[in-house]
Amino acid sequence: MKFAVIGGTGLIGSQVVENLNAAGHEAVPHSQSAGVDIITGQGLDEAVAGADVVVNLTNSPTFDEASLAFFETSMGNLLAATQKGGVGHFVILSIVGVDQVPELDYYRAKALQEEILAAGPIPYSIVRATQFMEFMDAVLSWTADSDTVRLPATPIQPIAAKDVAGAVAEVAAGTPLNGIRNIGGPEVFSLDELGRFILSRKGDSRTVVTDPTAGMFAAVKGDVLTDKGAHLAPTRYADWLS
Repeated sequence: MKFAVIGGTGLIGSQVVENLNAAGHEAVPHSQSAGVDIITGQGLDEAVAGADVVVNLTNSPTFDEASLAFFETSMGNLLAATQKGGVGHFVILSIVGVDQVPELDYYRAKALQEEILAAGPIPYSIVRATQFMEFMDAVLSWTADSDTVRLPATPIQPIAAKDVAGAVAEVAAGTPLNGIRNIGGPEVFSLDELGRFILSRKGDSRTVVTDPTAGMFAAVKGDVLTDKGAHLAPTRYADWLS
């Protein structure tokens, strides 16, 4: 099959392209730097022409309220191009629990992206992943100073990007779900517990202070960012750190 991978040069997109091509498909990466602009629509018709499947792995440049407009405009342009091109399957990557955290602008924007796709004319699949292991250092940095890292006890289920890419490629090569597949890492941690583990493994002497008001994940109530019934990936956090 032929795949147009929009956002195909990023962390997940580049690995999805690699996985699909290794499986004998033709996966072509597209990005803004290569002349495909999902906001203006420039190059979209040409990018999806002849594709059996479109995989949209683009992301908003901001996590604030502007992300709502980004996903609304980009999905409108992509759906128009895929319908015009006769594409038979449209895949996006989203977040486990994304519709359960309306307090976060970015999560509301991703939920909107899902709604637009589900209401559109193209058979679709949504892959929802838990938090990427690759992003944990950034999460710790948001509320850190020279002595402490302040983190809430929010339950999370970190997953390696390579496992996310493998799941996206598998779903993209299959029959459209016309629904959602949840994927997650094999372990659940509280965020503060994970912070202590990461600092210990790195020999970082800073102290993790449990603070229910600290950082973006303070807005999350309960364990909505985890799913023990999801398709579980194999990579454990300690192995990933190694």
